[in-house]
Amino acid sequence: MFEFLKKSRTEITAPVTGVCIPMDEVKDSVFSSKMLGDGFAVIPSGDMVSAPVTGEIVMIAESNHAFGMRTSSGLEVMVHIGIDTVELGGEGFTAMARTGKKVKAGTPVIKIDRDSLVKKGYDLTTMVIFTNGYDKEVQTEWYGKEVQAGQMMMS
Repeated sequence: MFEFLKKSRTEITAPVTGVCIPMDEVKDSVFSSKMLGDGFAVIPSGDMVSAPVTGEIVMIAESNHAFGMRTSSGLEVMVHIGIDTVELGGEGFTAMARTGKKVKAGTPVIKIDRDSLVKKGYDLTTMVIFTNGYDKEVQTEWYGKEVQAGQMMMS
């Protein structure tokens, strides 16, 4: 009863299977300095990158190395796969969804050829960045632990 009085919360899930780390441990100062926004990262052991929130995909980079989402509450999230991966021009990345599509958290968005990209020397740490609408410090109990794609990280 009175469900309408409860404040809605956005559930944020792991975008990929791997080890979760705080944003300030990412080996790129643009991300670790939180210049684009706060968030968390996952050092992937999987090859499917999923939507970390339920919402609309508002952008997929031409090179498929990043995508942006917006929730119904206005939270804006960017998922960036790897460091300097834009240099690849899309090689090793396959879009599984499209801009304008509404998806649930955990829905596959980008498939990566992880083994090939790692052999080429790319760091595939995947960042979840809150670019708008998230005004508290990002904290999760999962730092330093293995997470599964689609697993609840925070709300």
